[in-house]
Amino acid sequence: MKKKLKRVICGVIAAAMLASMTACFSDNKKETFTEDKVVSDNRTQADWIKDAVIYEVNVRQYTDEGTFNAFSEHLQRLKDMGVNTLWFMPIYSISQVNKKGTLGSYYSISDYMSVNSEFGTMEDFKNLVDKAHEMGFHVMLDWVANHTGWDHVWINEHPEYYKKDDSGNIISPLGTDWNDVAQLDYNNNDMRQAMIDAMSYWVKDFEIDGFRCDYAQGVPVDFWESARTELDKIKPIYMLAEDGTNATSLLENAFDSDYNFALYDSLKTASKMPAQAGNVMKAIKSDNLPYASFKMNFLDNHDKNTYDKEMKERFGDESLGALYTVAFTAYGVPLIYSGNEEDSDIALEFFEKDNIGFGDYKYQDLLTKLCHIKEDNEPLFNGIYGGLIREIKSDNKSVVSYERVKNGKKITVVVNLSKSEQKVKYDKKISDGKILIHGDSKGMDDISGKLNVKDLNKLSPWEYYIIAS
Repeated sequence: MKKKLKRVICGVIAAAMLASMTACFSDNKKETFTEDKVVSDNRTQADWIKDAVIYEVNVRQYTDEGTFNAFSEHLQRLKDMGVNTLWFMPIYSISQVNKKGTLGSYYSISDYMSVNSEFGTMEDFKNLVDKAHEMGFHVMLDWVANHTGWDHVWINEHPEYYKKDDSGNIISPLGTDWNDVAQLDYNNNDMRQAMIDAMSYWVKDFEIDGFRCDYAQGVPVDFWESARTELDKIKPIYMLAEDGTNATSLLENAFDSDYNFALYDSLKTASKMPAQAGNVMKAIKSDNLPYASFKMNFLDNHDKNTYDKEMKERFGDESLGALYTVAFTAYGVPLIYSGNEEDSDIALEFFEKDNIGFGDYKYQDLLTKLCHIKEDNEPLFNGIYGGLIREIKSDNKSVVSYERVKNGKKITVVVNLSKSEQKVKYDKKISDGKILIHGDSKGMDDISGKLNVKDLNKLSPWEYYIIAS
């Protein structure tokens, strides 16, 4: 699946929406409008992203050993879950100078072209990647381009690669407490090329399929665009930006996706307060994105898990089925973080050893069901491969209801975003169909078969449906 694809956007576009939809695409692109899609030959993407489900791997905390080899024993379980894309948190050698904690931060790198001996050897990692590829996974690396550790080889050999204060001293990133790292200077073209060369090494020699790029907003957009151009010459890759701004410039040409912080924040608020469906709906749609880009939807990741407390504190146990249903069916690619299969009381240390301790797999069945629904239903595919979001308006501000349509297939989602029973009337008839998943505050149940649409008019606390028709 290494070929380049001409990409096709899906979703029914009504005449009343046509003007606003075309505004999402730049004027210099040639589009052909048909009944329910826009065809463009402008961008290249890796074909495998269409049904990607991303799993973030925290190697250090995943097993007692904390190694590549130990993690590889979980590959079959993850494959059975329906995970098909592995994002490895930084695997590179960690700087020992000014390190935080006992083990240091993954994001303070001493060598972009080596692996952390804590995890194993280069050969161990290559074997892991090869095994993952053979099993049908795609593999992404976490890339840290904004800064390096203080004992990176560039510090001594190329001090000109770094930003300096008025006295000529290399500095940490301004406005942060990241004193374990040194700020790179993107005015230096030699450094830019060295960074691209290092990224290319992993794609060429390890056949890495993409990158999640840390603090992407801190690096000039034109660097990312240059890097993407060079990497795509090796093979089409997937690029995910951690971008905490509201700008979309990184998505124009450099990145396929960025974080859906708006969805995360709105779901977190909805789990604590009633009548938040409007804000959640805005984030679900992800309107006005650059052509062919899409969000990454998440309830957890390494930052939220470590610094914002465990999921039960942020969302509560009873809401997770409903919230995961939204994250897996919203416009974009879903993320699962290491340990989300377990109970929701896990908050992992960052600079110390802190095992997940797999055992009860409380949420694995739910996540497995959602992964397979995502991958088996074309309307839920990522970006332009799936359907746009059509809101089904209702009279209840605690209920989100929407549908996605692709090639005559429809998925309908109805979710009660509250801890109370809700009565609701919709502004249109919801299509009959087969219930793919159903549950509420008590958990996922075994309801299947034909939908009784009357059941949708009274929803129990945190009740959720995904319906195929």
